[in-house]
Amino acid sequence: MEHINSYIEANKDRFLEELFGLLRIPSISSLSDHKGDMVKAAEYWRDTILKAGADKAEVMPTLGNPVVYGEKMIDPKLPTVLVYAHYDVMPVDPVDLWKSNPFEPEIRDGKIWCRGADDDKGQGFMHAKAFELMMKTNTLPCNVKFMIEGEEEIGSTSLGKFCADNKEMLKADIILISDTSMIGRDVPSITTGLRGLAYVEVEVTGPNHDLHSGLFGGAVANPANILAKMIASLHDENNRITIPGFYDDVIEVSAEERADMARAPFNLDNYKKALDIEEVLGEKGYATIERTGIRPTLDVNGMWSGYIGEGAKTVLPSKANAKISMRLVPNQDHHKIAELFQKHFESIAPKYVKVKVTPHHGGQGYVAPTNTPGYMAASKAMEDVYGKKPVPFRSGGSIPIVSTFEQILGTKSILLGFGLEADAIHSPNENYPLEQFFNGIKVIPLFYKYFAELSK
Repeated sequence: MEHINSYIEANKDRFLEELFGLLRIPSISSLSDHKGDMVKAAEYWRDTILKAGADKAEVMPTLGNPVVYGEKMIDPKLPTVLVYAHYDVMPVDPVDLWKSNPFEPEIRDGKIWCRGADDDKGQGFMHAKAFELMMKTNTLPCNVKFMIEGEEEIGSTSLGKFCADNKEMLKADIILISDTSMIGRDVPSITTGLRGLAYVEVEVTGPNHDLHSGLFGGAVANPANILAKMIASLHDENNRITIPGFYDDVIEVSAEERADMARAPFNLDNYKKALDIEEVLGEKGYATIERTGIRPTLDVNGMWSGYIGEGAKTVLPSKANAKISMRLVPNQDHHKIAELFQKHFESIAPKYVKVKVTPHHGGQGYVAPTNTPGYMAASKAMEDVYGKKPVPFRSGGSIPIVSTFEQILGTKSILLGFGLEADAIHSPNENYPLEQFFNGIKVIPLFYKYFAELSK
């Protein structure tokens, strides 16, 4: 442990400056204007892996954005760890809510403020620096492979085929991922479950053009009003989703597991205070921490219709749109759920409007066992650094590609994340505590050490 601390202390300023170079690249995968930035970010990752000590690293084409692959094979008889991360980030809108330039990293209050600071450039970069540390101190105990993609934020649409086409190249004993969060700064935890995702866009159309709301209001259906009513009907009075068949494949979590989850530190008053809300809301019969970990959900991610500019414009809009995400629990198939949503939403549309449902990306949920060498190595490594045994917990988030890895590559994943709830990922003013960044660089080499030992 001493060699880890001393190497980090001697190089921490350089580590940050190199991370900042990656953060400055606006690699927004959902916006076509940033295609060139995706290549720049991939090349930056390639160069970083090579400088850290990889035998080879290259930017490989896919049907979409490129994948960076690199490796250091010290002995084929030793275990191999495949590191997965992504270099793409979410859009920064609304820009006016940012306190600083979203692509010019700043350090304030002991945190890095920038889009991608946590998700996933900061967390991914910990692995590059941990790898460099092991190479420079001659302590790498097993083989390492890197797979860094550029489409995670849009569903990893090209990565499945890339994995299928390169199964031998990507062969490994464990996949190590830092793209999740801890329960709290002083509560180390390891994510053992992810929810799946089905994402759709809906469009409701009324008249063939916008109308004067005085001349036509009250006589012609308003698509915005209709859409609001349709969306409201998707939950009942107990906040259960009303789509027929939605819960058919949901496996109820046992009372024993729910009791284990209840032991995780969670303060509801602090939760509400941090969000500046008076009360929480969710499915009746489940605690807040259960609602975000073991239950499926349906939420509107965005709505738009009519005139939303400055001042007044009295129109009855022709169209109304919404984007809707459904977080799914393991055993729910995202294709089936998207189909059930479309069938139901079309069936509840009144005759005075037309409805169009467009499915977007999705992915399956994932549950990882806690009795494997990978999990035990991660647990021991976190305990060494944080002084506490980490708590296993199920996250409410989704990383659709994780279940695909197991299906195609046949390899389990360890979700060793260091983000915090306050990091505002996907939101304005995303940030990542310096303490978490450097703690991650401390934990990761210890994971390799213990994984190599436990895999003998």
